[in-house]
Amino acid sequence: MAPVAGLQYLVGPVIVFAVLAGLALFLRWAFGSGDRPRPPSDDGLLARVATTSSREAALALRAVLSDAEIRSTIRFPGPHRVEVLVFPEDAARARELAASFPAE
Repeated sequence: MAPVAGLQYLVGPVIVFAVLAGLALFLRWAFGSGDRPRPPSDDGLLARVATTSSREAALALRAVLSDAEIRSTIRFPGPHRVEVLVFPEDAARARELAASFPAE
């Protein structure tokens, strides 16, 4: 009977390790940050008013919009592309300001 008792001490840690490995794989699958591209037309509740090629130009446009009391944010959909987004009710005024904004 001694070999059976020794086997119990080996089976327990193996089961614990298998459960933890399975949990780790599940969590990686569930919460992984995979490179899932967003659909190009999915702006959610925001409206796109401008697209620039540099972060600095987008931040400068955001400053102009902020001075006009228009809330805005930026998004980086790809390399060398920055989009300025605003709420739909401010989109018309924001587009006017963006059109008068000096080109890069």
